[in-house]
Amino acid sequence: MSNVIALNEKLKVTAAQKALELRKRKVRALYRVFQCTQCASKCERCGATIEGHQAERSAAQKIPYHFCDSCAEEYRDYIHCLQGMADPDITWHNHQWLRVWQTWIEYQGAVDQYLRSKEFRGLLSELGPMDPPCK
Repeated sequence: MSNVIALNEKLKVTAAQKALELRKRKVRALYRVFQCTQCASKCERCGATIEGHQAERSAAQKIPYHFCDSCAEEYRDYIHCLQGMADPDITWHNHQWLRVWQTWIEYQGAVDQYLRSKEFRGLLSELGPMDPPCK
């Protein structure tokens, strides 16, 4: 009788292990999504690959995001519009365009706050060290 395995206990342990593995997979996926959205080697807005000289230009121009040249130019135009220096020849820079930029910047702030939340940091510490997402 001592060789009989308690089936209920074995099922509970197996279910707990599966639940833990599922949780770890979900947290890893979440981590990778946020890690990749803030990757220094690609544009935060459009996802295009950023060359070293593009990143240096953005830093020199005091742009707080990692942008490709096109998105950096659009961002500078957005800032000029906010400062009342809009170019009237660029007709697509309308109210909706401004709202897209404003919403995108708000989203970036929300992501940043979430990444710094104690709950998210707790999840990361629970997982331990992970491989970098980009290989």
